[in-house]
Amino acid sequence: MDEGVLEFDREGRPNRRARHKGEHRFRFSRLGPEGEPVDEATRAALTEAITAAVPQGDAEVPAGFTYLGQFVDHDLTLDRTDAELGEDVPDHELDQGRSPALDLDSVYGRGPADRHDRAFYQRDGVRLKVGTTSRAGFPAGDAGVDREIEGYDLPRVGGTTGTPADRRRPLIPDLRNDENLAVAQTHLAFIRFHNRVADELALRGLRGNRLFDATRDEVVRHYQWMLRTDFLPRVVDPAVVADVFTNGRRFFEAPGRRHFGRPPTMPLEFAVAAYRFGHSMVRAAYQWNRVFRTGGPVGPATLFQLFTFTGVAGNFDGAATLPDLDDPNSGTVMTLPTNWIVDFRRLYDFTESNRPDLAVPAGSGNVARRIDSLLVNPLAQLPAGTFGGRGTEIPPIQRNLAFRNLTRANMVRLASGQQMAALFGVPPLTEAQILDGNQGATLAGLTTEQRAAVSADTPLWFYVLREAEFDNGRLGAVGGRIVAELFHRAMEGSRISTVRDGSWRPTLGPDRRTFRMTDLLLFAFEGKADLLNPLGD
Repeated sequence: MDEGVLEFDREGRPNRRARHKGEHRFRFSRLGPEGEPVDEATRAALTEAITAAVPQGDAEVPAGFTYLGQFVDHDLTLDRTDAELGEDVPDHELDQGRSPALDLDSVYGRGPADRHDRAFYQRDGVRLKVGTTSRAGFPAGDAGVDREIEGYDLPRVGGTTGTPADRRRPLIPDLRNDENLAVAQTHLAFIRFHNRVADELALRGLRGNRLFDATRDEVVRHYQWMLRTDFLPRVVDPAVVADVFTNGRRFFEAPGRRHFGRPPTMPLEFAVAAYRFGHSMVRAAYQWNRVFRTGGPVGPATLFQLFTFTGVAGNFDGAATLPDLDDPNSGTVMTLPTNWIVDFRRLYDFTESNRPDLAVPAGSGNVARRIDSLLVNPLAQLPAGTFGGRGTEIPPIQRNLAFRNLTRANMVRLASGQQMAALFGVPPLTEAQILDGNQGATLAGLTTEQRAAVSADTPLWFYVLREAEFDNGRLGAVGGRIVAELFHRAMEGSRISTVRDGSWRPTLGPDRRTFRMTDLLLFAFEGKADLLNPLGD
């Protein structure tokens, strides 16, 4: 298990001592030039515009892809840089803690042979652990939720000793995948997918290490195929995706001797700006299952509740308030209550996989918000646990996700949107497009000086979102190019690679060309409605 365990020095040479220690450390890179800093008052004014409580348009993308995108982000990048929000961070101090390859190391860690990560695996050393839900008393008298169900929560430390926070901690390599319930249930689906593939391959006589290696190989290849053919074209201009995967990369670690045989790096323009487009896809509430929906006992699940019913950002306490979530030892429930199991039919459209029997009634499903320069208002007051601040006092504006995005870019002096457009040789957005947008954030609240500064040197994250407003809600010439080229390089640089092995085709979908997220879920849950949605209708 060599992937994800090398550290590189400032010149990019492997640090063998770190390899022996088994540390997950890589360096960020910079695709474009450094940009000019944006003053705090302008960042605050722009933040207020982005998270204003105004109507936001819907996309045609099923809402599950919002959180699949977050799951992928955690597979690619983890910033371990030790700096306070707002501090300038020199390039050489940027510390990347996740293998920048699409290899599912956020699920596998360093594998069952590693003494630190074997806790994620069942006793056979092949299959991954799953967790069991807790009986829920709501709705009262509902036998469907007043029971425990194995396999529908992440595995957790549990036991009777330690603090509640310790006992709720999930046994997964990346704790961020338990920071909201949607991404936690997505991670669980990948665990079940791995275990189902292992069951199928075991029928061929494979055992032990051979079975684990073959299973991981199949899972990663199908994952990469799904991202390339299903996820990316929904969020990036399909023409950009086709160009990159047909003709290759032009800007990020373009093919050549310089990068031959070397692991990918993680460009700041991707991690700090372009790939944060998913924040605009988040809804304020979701039709979650038969309990938490319009017409249900209490209505749809709120975004705040999706943070509450986790073990990392929340405490599984339905009566929790924001201050309670900042106390890591509040709450008494140690696993997900059964009434919060997701109905995957409401997050994805299974009619795309020719399963009309898995369609939900009109108005019962969820689509993502359109990719644009607006974020739903609840993202202005996130629980501190969503960014590692539990148990600490945090200034109110630092709870605002838009402010954190803009400030993080400022800390690393990220290039502006105009600088990246020049690098890529594409026409930049006009001043009118930046200031007026297309049914996105309204910048009327900015001063004349602030509007001039934003239109001349647009923060890259905001630029990428504005650009999508003029490209049918998909990332365009700047944002789409950054994302597509990073995905291509991350697949190429993975030890298991569908980019390097261009002849590979999926075997677990309906044909040799097709494998979508719905196909992955169908395989993971055996194609059964009562497994995809154990609470029923």
